[in-house]
Amino acid sequence: MQNSASTPFDRRRFLTSAAVAGATIVGASALGGLDPDAAFAAPMRPTDPAIAAADFAEGIITGVKGSTLHVHGSFGTDYLIRLTNATSVWKVHPTTAAAIETGDGMYARGVRMPDGTIAADAIWVNIVNITCKVRAITSDRVHLQHNQHTIVGRILTGTTVATYGHASATKDLSRLRVGQAVQVLGAWRPADGSVDVVRFSTGH
Repeated sequence: MQNSASTPFDRRRFLTSAAVAGATIVGASALGGLDPDAAFAAPMRPTDPAIAAADFAEGIITGVKGSTLHVHGSFGTDYLIRLTNATSVWKVHPTTAAAIETGDGMYARGVRMPDGTIAADAIWVNIVNITCKVRAITSDRVHLQHNQHTIVGRILTGTTVATYGHASATKDLSRLRVGQAVQVLGAWRPADGSVDVVRFSTGH
């Protein structure tokens, strides 16, 4: 297993070897973190050699065949995403490939193979990061307005947190207010369009 002193090239080769040879790797994320913020931070850091070496794909999963995901991208590009023993999966929280379903949305980071597939280092399933306005609050729901759409945000006991201004994340949601603008990070539920909320962020 590569350690923190590995060069970016070695980390790239490490994931490529996992895709080609199927090596068993525990807890590996060769190109960066798995936390939900990493899904949006990764493309914004092209000066990081490890991240710059990565390929990115996003879209709706149209099929799952063995260890390959067939994905139709938002701009018409189709992708084949290969899952390896090194692939990390996030769906509200770190999970396994068994949680991935046809119809899910996904964002993937990985290394492009000679056959054009992308060997995934990390996959974020149904991840959303949207600016909303709070319309109503109940014990387990926050009703949100995003542009012209109404969204139900599901509060997950033990998971959902809030950040107020620059303060640390807290499970205390009592400072959320109707009419307040919030950034919502979470996972979309394709079945009903609601969002499992991981974090609400407000400016104050």
